Amino acid sequence: MYGLKQAPRAWFSRIEAHFIKKGFQKCDSEQTLFTKKNGAGKIIIVSIYIDDLIFTGDDKDMMCDFKRSMLREFDMTYLGSMRFFLGIEVLQRIDDIFIYQKKYALEILKRFEMLESNEVSSSIVPGFKVNKDEDGITVDETYFKQLVGILMYLTATRPDMMFVTSLIRRFMAKPTELHVQAAKRALRYLKGTVNYGIHYKKDGDDGLFAFTYSDYAGDVEYRKSTNGYVFLLSSGAVTWSLKKQPIVTLSTTEVEFVAAAVCACQAIWIKRVLREFKYNNEACTLIRCDNNSTIKVSKNPVMYG
Repeated sequence: MYGLKQAPRAWFSRIEAHFIKKGFQKCDSEQTLFTKKNGAGKIIIVSIYIDDLIFTGDDKDMMCDFKRSMLREFDMTYLGSMRFFLGIEVLQRIDDIFIYQKKYALEILKRFEMLESNEVSSSIVPGFKVNKDEDGITVDETYFKQLVGILMYLTATRPDMMFVTSLIRRFMAKPTELHVQAAKRALRYLKGTVNYGIHYKKDGDDGLFAFTYSDYAGDVEYRKSTNGYVFLLSSGAVTWSLKKQPIVTLSTTEVEFVAAAVCACQAIWIKRVLREFKYNNEACTLIRCDNNSTIKVSKNPVMYG
């Protein structure tokens, strides 16, 4: 499986053929997601990550049949109710689900000798601009890349770490002590927030809505802006992103409009995936933006060429 470049593709083709044979439908918007419905409208959902699988549903008989068929067809191990998956800890209760990465966070702090460091209240100094620091003292690239890669994986359950991680990973080609200091401040923030995670409530708001925001020309070298969004469902964040815009925008209105457009594209994709889960909420997805000019432009495109 891990020996040849084509092995992962061959493996996915094999397990995909098995699912199709058993009556599963592959989601058009998410290629690793499979669903199966019976005559009574019950559903089972399977998500694949390489050779790890998560499955859930609203019918115990369907899930038991799926488990037996997989154990007959493949050499697999059934681990029961999900408690730990790819470094993510899952706490399932009757009325809520909480996901976090406390164990992983403590391992990070121990590896980089930050367990005894002082805690800080924010992952980055407010208003601090990180630049290339061409005259700064260079550091070991491998060390810095390992640090950034570990922080990137931590953002799987920590949207509050997205901004600083997105910022420092831009300087992996030639890192300096300034960039390492920024990364270590993020670790100091992590030390005081190892118990943070995402909480999903059973009776939470079942409507999908989003927040979008962007800075203006935050990139000191190229004058590009950074936009981000977060989507909430059942009172918890379900997807989030923070990336540098590929274009140079010329006003705060334009930069917020670009960010809202990216967020709208993501909203369409999410609703297509949710439709596979029998989530047929046809109401419009509300995108919250804090720029009045952008809101007016989006309601009246004639104003903006």
